[in-house]
Amino acid sequence: MIENFSLNCPLPLSDYEKVLLAHGGGGTLSHQLIQKMFFSQFDNPLLNSEHDGAIFELNGTKFAFSTDSYVVQPIFFPGGNIGGLAVNGTVNDLSMCGAKPLFLSCGFIIEEGFPMTDLWKVVLSMKSAAEKAGVQIVTGDTKVVDKGKGDKIFINTSGIGVIHEGVSISPLNCKPGDAILLNGNIADHGIAIMSARENLSFETTIQSDCAPLNALVESMVSVSKNIHVLRDPTRGGIASALNEIAQKANVGILIEEEKIPIREEVKGACELLGLDPLYIANEGKLLAIVKANDAEKILNEMRKHPLGKESSLIGYVTEENKQSVIMKTSIGSKRIVDMLSGEQLPRIC
Repeated sequence: MIENFSLNCPLPLSDYEKVLLAHGGGGTLSHQLIQKMFFSQFDNPLLNSEHDGAIFELNGTKFAFSTDSYVVQPIFFPGGNIGGLAVNGTVNDLSMCGAKPLFLSCGFIIEEGFPMTDLWKVVLSMKSAAEKAGVQIVTGDTKVVDKGKGDKIFINTSGIGVIHEGVSISPLNCKPGDAILLNGNIADHGIAIMSARENLSFETTIQSDCAPLNALVESMVSVSKNIHVLRDPTRGGIASALNEIAQKANVGILIEEEKIPIREEVKGACELLGLDPLYIANEGKLLAIVKANDAEKILNEMRKHPLGKESSLIGYVTEENKQSVIMKTSIGSKRIVDMLSGEQLPRIC
């Protein structure tokens, strides 16, 4: 029996007859691709929450389930490699759902000719990252493709975790008046990748911030359950993450440039390369949108953690300028922080 499938494509093929790198960059084109191509066909309440993972309940226990694929180039970069990135990325996605990560799966797609010594380094990095995050890699898969049909190695990790009791994390929980917290310096990961990719030399080595955020989240929820939204600003940086939240929650967001922490060497590199750090990927940062009355105690708890020493309150959720992000600049003016079409740096994770 031949099934009758509709071949009407929801994307405007006259504009994009082929997939572009920008479709995977976390910006407007990624959003359009996901919404029109995938969400339209896989429509269901769990998917439509547009969270970092699916949140569901079984026998009275709430779980989070997430998956991600890693194609970063180069696979070894200052501060990490694709293996640790793959583990930490899924651990962080589960943490942004308000979950305690427990178990991961791992799928390897390896190009023929990839050096065994490099594969061993990747595996050891994954082992170390899993131990540090307190998770286990319990199942997986390995495929090898012809030489020239891949790019060294791609990794997929999926994970499952249990939602912390009393915690409800969702973009829809975002309310005007909520405070926006950030746990440290932005753009480290993206600039570390760029420097390795282009063999750029700076006065100091800029390293990726790749790290597991689950322990930091646990410390935050231990002092307050009034954490409404969590998001790790990876592809597209904090600008894209905040735009996604503003659009989903139908609120405005106001941030202050002077409150956003960034290392001087990273700021200098961005100026040299003509890049905006607000749009550059991070791999060890989180945005927390919390009830304003609890912001100070959550912030103080974040600063006690090694990954939160530079935490800052960077802005507030507003009633005005709904579905938009506005930044008060260092000179006192205001500008719209829009979502880019694609990613400034493709294949960043």
